[in-house]
Amino acid sequence: MIAQLHASGAILAARDFAADQIQPASLDLRLGNVAYRVRASFLPGPHGTVARRIADLKLHEVALSNGAVLETGCVYIVPLMESLMLPPDISASANPKSSTGRLDVFTRVIADSMRGFDRIESGYRGPLYAEISPRTFPVLVREGSRLSQIRFRDGDALLDADALTALHARERLVDNADADVRDGVAVGVDLAGLGPDKIVGYRAKRHTGLIDVERRDGYAVLDFWEPMQARPDKSLILDPNEFYILASKEAVQVPPDYAAEMVPFDPLVGEFRVHYAGFFDPGFGYAGAGGKGARAVLEVRSREVPFILEHGQIVGRLVYEKMLAKPDTLYGAGIGSNYQAQSLKLSKHFKA
Repeated sequence: MIAQLHASGAILAARDFAADQIQPASLDLRLGNVAYRVRASFLPGPHGTVARRIADLKLHEVALSNGAVLETGCVYIVPLMESLMLPPDISASANPKSSTGRLDVFTRVIADSMRGFDRIESGYRGPLYAEISPRTFPVLVREGSRLSQIRFRDGDALLDADALTALHARERLVDNADADVRDGVAVGVDLAGLGPDKIVGYRAKRHTGLIDVERRDGYAVLDFWEPMQARPDKSLILDPNEFYILASKEAVQVPPDYAAEMVPFDPLVGEFRVHYAGFFDPGFGYAGAGGKGARAVLEVRSREVPFILEHGQIVGRLVYEKMLAKPDTLYGAGIGSNYQAQSLKLSKHFKA
């Protein structure tokens, strides 16, 4: 269906799609040939354009044709190769790709006249832009790099509580028969540790080298990350403004006819943010696609104050959406999915 949208002119591209650009339930978005460093993040407002705001806030331009480093703590706006001419019944939403979120690269998609990030209203006709702000590691990107993905919706596909309860009864969405599925499937954090070393996660180091977002299996883990072992009391103190990779206590699966998204549990239960990316393709962790349940990797950043996490503490909820049809190819089945049947796993850039 995404290919059909492209063929009909609803999705336009400055260059032909790459062979693997269409994912089971999303389309990867590619950076254009220039990045604009701007003074601050912004929204264009209901009657504004992104280009006009760039002109007002631009500090300098960075050519991406031969690659360029985006520095930590800076905000960049990059026009994307893809633009939209959506029909009146189709809307879209975007999110960072998993590997982008696991590098702590804060990425959002913005569009003309939009009042919010990562949400494209039905019938939108115009360009798309990526806002990029590396938080921990400087990153090397180039024209065509893919940091974000976009999904398309016809109407409201979100399952209500009754439908989600029935789906869990049929498919067992997490390996917990008594899972709390009110307002989404509750997901807790694993602080008991995995493997013989009882590793609970990784804390990002500061003042590291840069990471080329196109380089796979290219970096030693210990040059960028500090492994953390389980404490006797199975707790973890999150330090303010530090970035952590943790794993869910539950193994998750997404049936072929559905997609899922991680949403914050409740902003009132703690001063931390979980999971930048948060999108789970049809077939994620699904036995028929080569998985047997997969841990949700949690990208965690504490805010202004230290915060204690306890083993099993609920940190997010998975909401599920019904697909219009089963995708031709599922996550994990023939597309080289990097995180199928994962436990605690860093991004694909690091050596296993």
